[in-house]
Amino acid sequence: MQNVEEAIRLLTEGEVVAIPTETVYGLACNALNINAVSKVFEIKNRPSFDPLIVHISSLNEVEKYAVYFPDPARKLAARFWPGPLTLILPKKGIIPDMVTSGLEYVGLRVPNHSLSLELLKNLPFPLAAPSANPFGYVSPTTANHVKDQLGTKIPLILDGGPSVVGLESTIVMFRENSPPELLRLGGISADSIRDLIGEIKVNIASHSKPHSPGKLDKHYATTTPFRWYSKSFDINSDGSRCGALVFKDHLKGIPKDNQIVLSESGDVNEAARNLFSSMRALDKRNFSVIYAGDFPQSGLGAAINDRLGRAIH
Repeated sequence: MQNVEEAIRLLTEGEVVAIPTETVYGLACNALNINAVSKVFEIKNRPSFDPLIVHISSLNEVEKYAVYFPDPARKLAARFWPGPLTLILPKKGIIPDMVTSGLEYVGLRVPNHSLSLELLKNLPFPLAAPSANPFGYVSPTTANHVKDQLGTKIPLILDGGPSVVGLESTIVMFRENSPPELLRLGGISADSIRDLIGEIKVNIASHSKPHSPGKLDKHYATTTPFRWYSKSFDINSDGSRCGALVFKDHLKGIPKDNQIVLSESGDVNEAARNLFSSMRALDKRNFSVIYAGDFPQSGLGAAINDRLGRAIH
């Protein structure tokens, strides 16, 4: 499943291919080909008002697709690319409106994975690549996650091993004559952004028609009902039917075998890396409900809490 030449051929022909990145696996297509882009929306059953991120090979390509690339955005790109950072910038007409859901802005990112970078450097076009899963479900962090749900719908899955970050990219938007805005928490912490460019406006609330991916009210959801755990809950009566996703300490009232600890050492980066695969594993066990324990708000912990909050249903 690591046939890069075959992936190049398929993408050039307007097909859709699953590719690995350091964040999650993406469902990639030629971002400049509206027929290919429409296939991505159809395969994912993704609503047309949810924009796609465009993946490029280097910082030097930004000005091919964006009309405005201010110094703070350039600083972030120079520091964090390749990496889990998406910059939303005013777009050039070469980017189809279908990619941006009719918005005048495009999200650009350079992924930090050898296979996806090899693809991008050998293609004459950028790749639109949302997460390679049915819309609204938990994002995939291995090739098998993609195969389980979309394997019959796409011609190729490039297997690049488990995603090493495990959370989608942090998204920062730059409008002309406005301060930068943090639109989505992700693989780079808000503090790391501030340390480089100073204070930024934070706008991570959910929206029914978002300016960036991953901001809908319900997202990253399991099939099993998902709830925040509260110490006031009386779950002793049906604890054997409950699952739990916890940071480093088990929850009371639920059998330990029903719980997945994301990081026994209390490392939020390790927890982020294990988040989506653990949600999927619990979802397969037919529990009546899955509880999420307390996670720190520091570093990537804030992004974990954001994903869990959108999975609640």
